[in-house]
Amino acid sequence: MPPVELIRPEALTNSAQYAYAAVAPPGARVIALAGACPLDAAGVIVLGSLETQTRAAFKNMVTALEGAGADMTDILSTRLLVASARQEDLHAAWSTFRAAMGSHDAPSTLLGVTVLGYPGQLVEIEALAAILPS
Repeated sequence: MPPVELIRPEALTNSAQYAYAAVAPPGARVIALAGACPLDAAGVIVLGSLETQTRAAFKNMVTALEGAGADMTDILSTRLLVASARQEDLHAAWSTFRAAMGSHDAPSTLLGVTVLGYPGQLVEIEALAAILPS
């Protein structure tokens, strides 16, 4: 399968830690993932730091991707939601997320939000991916 094409226009700064756009391969099916929460197998929030919750949510996102027949390199875009108004907290979650994404720097949005759905939840990750039909 041709990989997702990540777009980095020369007219935009190269200091961003992500591509500015992504193009799905011709004929690809788009996969919309529900927000990946830091839930364990029993459905309980993994308590701990922003970094701990980000890693747990990321693991769940990867599991959902695999369930749809995709992997991280198929990601078109992500949105990282952090329950905090502090930029330091957003940076902590972002740094953990970016490290987990590795070289696939898909277009991403980082948002501070007031609250997320589960008690104690600090992080949620949304993603779009694209794969060719089998």
